Amino acid sequence: MYKLPVAAARRAACTALLFLPLWAGAAEIDGRELSAWWALPFAGMLLSIALMPLLLPHLWHHHYGKVALGWALAFLVPFAAVFGPGAAGAAFMHTLLGEYLPFVILLTALFTTAGGIYIRGNLHGSPGVNCALMAVGAVLASVMGTTGASMLMIRPLIRANDNRRHVAHVVVFFIFIVSNAGGSLTPLGDPPLFLGFLQGVEFNWTFRHLLPETLFLVGALLAIFYALDSWYYRREGVLPQDPTPDTQRLGMLGGLNLLLLAAVVGLVLMSGTWKPGLRWNIAGTEVELQSLVRDLGLIGVTLLSLVLTPAAARLANQFSWAPMQEVGKLFAAIFLTMLPVLAMLKAGEAGPFAAVVQAVTSDDGQPLPWAYFWASGLLSSFLDNAPTYLVFFNLAGGDPQLLMNALAPTLAAISAGSVYMGANSYIGNAPNFMVKAIAEDRGIRMPSFFGYMAWSSVVLLPLFALMTLIWLR
Repeated sequence: MYKLPVAAARRAACTALLFLPLWAGAAEIDGRELSAWWALPFAGMLLSIALMPLLLPHLWHHHYGKVALGWALAFLVPFAAVFGPGAAGAAFMHTLLGEYLPFVILLTALFTTAGGIYIRGNLHGSPGVNCALMAVGAVLASVMGTTGASMLMIRPLIRANDNRRHVAHVVVFFIFIVSNAGGSLTPLGDPPLFLGFLQGVEFNWTFRHLLPETLFLVGALLAIFYALDSWYYRREGVLPQDPTPDTQRLGMLGGLNLLLLAAVVGLVLMSGTWKPGLRWNIAGTEVELQSLVRDLGLIGVTLLSLVLTPAAARLANQFSWAPMQEVGKLFAAIFLTMLPVLAMLKAGEAGPFAAVVQAVTSDDGQPLPWAYFWASGLLSSFLDNAPTYLVFFNLAGGDPQLLMNALAPTLAAISAGSVYMGANSYIGNAPNFMVKAIAEDRGIRMPSFFGYMAWSSVVLLPLFALMTLIWLR
């Protein structure tokens, strides 16, 4: 039996409820009142993720949750001292109810259902098979989301390559293609596009406007990967016999989870289309009925998957809660410490990051698509790409009809930058970290934070520059 790690969350929720009377008030942080120094806890969190696994691996492995908590408190305690406990509590509740819990509930549902599907068969990790698996994952990413596709496809890909000596590059390109680029064609693919859908962007708008760019990027990455993997394949000399042979015919265990994955997609889509108009204000954060129904439905899907999935499927997948626990702890601190950073960006020219606003606007006041692509993309490489998308969406006017028509190149640039460049670092998109954690759990030595960024700088940035010259001038 697999038990959800909910005890800590339950204690935190109960503690939060005790202090609700103190936390009434607006949850919005006014970035005009902040200085750039408020970004230090977020910078410290990023540097901890980047450096501590290299410099203090034992300490990080056993205490990364405490490190994350320390940086979260490094923002929250001074904020409470300067702006009052009510403002700090409202900011905390906004992060908890409006962002973190929906994020973790969705990831847990996708992680659990995809982790209950075992694809059996004698898959041999040749360059051609690896490319085929990634291409399938890229298509699925826009249907079931980058997280769902990543969790479904990474395990058979790792298993197919378990007789290879060099595997880290396979996982890196999987993150590029399946965990990011593939999710750019529908609002179901990646959270930024779903937020755009909630703002009024048509469901098929990104498909119509980003299809050429996505085909180019995915195709180019598959071609580069095939050349690189072929070189490794010839150089290393693949073992003549798979040490963990899959002699069974191609098939599937836990197929019921495909229906549950479809339920996850349906619940997410429902929350963006059903507008009953009922909402509750909890400590300054509005919780809408459709969001509550979605989250409760996703929890139900998770429990059904745990109960109904054959134990043999999770055992064969070597299913473990460790990757989900790591993502949950680290992203709790990331969501909290990035609050002032996003607020300062949202303040526009009145905030400390006014230079960013000026950089994406021409002298005549018109938005520059290439600048929006790189600004939204580079920030999405390190900030959560969903709220970053919203910041630039609003910076470009926030009118979905205007952005879908007269300013279509600008909206395409924001969408492409937010989705594609989430692959630039491990923390640019949640599936990146989850795939990394699963690979390491299987004994694959993945690149460090900066090592991964070296890969993305060499492979991705030239492709993004070429795309800028072709589509975004």
